[in-house]
Amino acid sequence: MGCVWYNIRDRNIATESEDSYMLRAERICVMNMENAIRGARNPLNSWARMDSYYDEAGNFVLGENDKSLARRLAVAGSDHRKFLRQIIVSMDITAPLYWWKEFDTYKVGTVANSTSTMHKIQAKQFERGDFSFDRLSDDAIAVLDGVIAYLEGERVKFNDTKDKQHWHNMIQLLPSSYNQLRTVTMNYEVLINIYYARRHHKLGEWHTLCEAIRELPYATELILIKEDKAD
Repeated sequence: MGCVWYNIRDRNIATESEDSYMLRAERICVMNMENAIRGARNPLNSWARMDSYYDEAGNFVLGENDKSLARRLAVAGSDHRKFLRQIIVSMDITAPLYWWKEFDTYKVGTVANSTSTMHKIQAKQFERGDFSFDRLSDDAIAVLDGVIAYLEGERVKFNDTKDKQHWHNMIQLLPSSYNQLRTVTMNYEVLINIYYARRHHKLGEWHTLCEAIRELPYATELILIKEDKAD
């Protein structure tokens, strides 16, 4: 079976409360859990104990035997939980460029395809909604509005004249608060690292992604594996 959506298909995890930040995690898809669990049983040839199944909605449900094994391996350490690297998660993340610079530290076990500022920056009108500004002061928003107005003027001039100077002006003045969409593929092992490294980060965008991670199938058993008395 292909993608299993686990009832969070097209869900926007970001909220609109005062604690929300400019990150959206959408179209979340979890794949290959059945094969990963079967592979986890290979070392002991214990496939006969598999008791997982697909429900009527097509969701893969861990049976008690498989859930117990998966949990024991998950908490035993990275050498024992190799099967988590085979549980694949894909999601569309929209976030500001300053956040993507931090996310790009996760090079192993991640793949991302992004919308292109190089090729498509001139295709759409610049407006405030293209930027993260939720924590800016009023005077800072006024500065941002001025930058947006200038970028829009350069965009119009470039489309009219094809003069690359206007394109360079857009590219080099584009603020790091500009929001970019990337389709990201990761695995459960990577998500363990992200969750415990970033859940208390001062950038609130990480908190929103950690909320999405907590909602993934069997996140409690397979991702939230470390005891933390501070929580």
